[in-house]
Amino acid sequence: MREDNQLIVITHLSQLITLVIGFGSLLLPLILWLTQKEKIYQMDTHGKNIINFQLSLIVYCLLCIPLILFLGLGIVGLIVLGIISVVFPIVNALKASKGETPTYPLSLNFIS
Repeated sequence: MREDNQLIVITHLSQLITLVIGFGSLLLPLILWLTQKEKIYQMDTHGKNIINFQLSLIVYCLLCIPLILFLGLGIVGLIVLGIISVVFPIVNALKASKGETPTYPLSLNFIS
């Protein structure tokens, strides 16, 4: 196993692909994680954190949809989730570049 902080940083930033092409924030990190988790030191841990975060965002977005009918709270929730989905991959990519193992807030543990 080799250490490759650059690829781990790219995996965190790959979540932002949605801003460019409209989809892929779960797919691209999932592919990177599945193909590199045995080869790169700490990729398994980072990949699980990213996938759990992306799956959690999907669940929270689905919960916000019916809340749109309830005083527009769902719209506020979707805006907050949008901000979180951009800010935390960048923050955690910076942490990963320093060799830290960052965690994502509000992540449900789907994969452990």
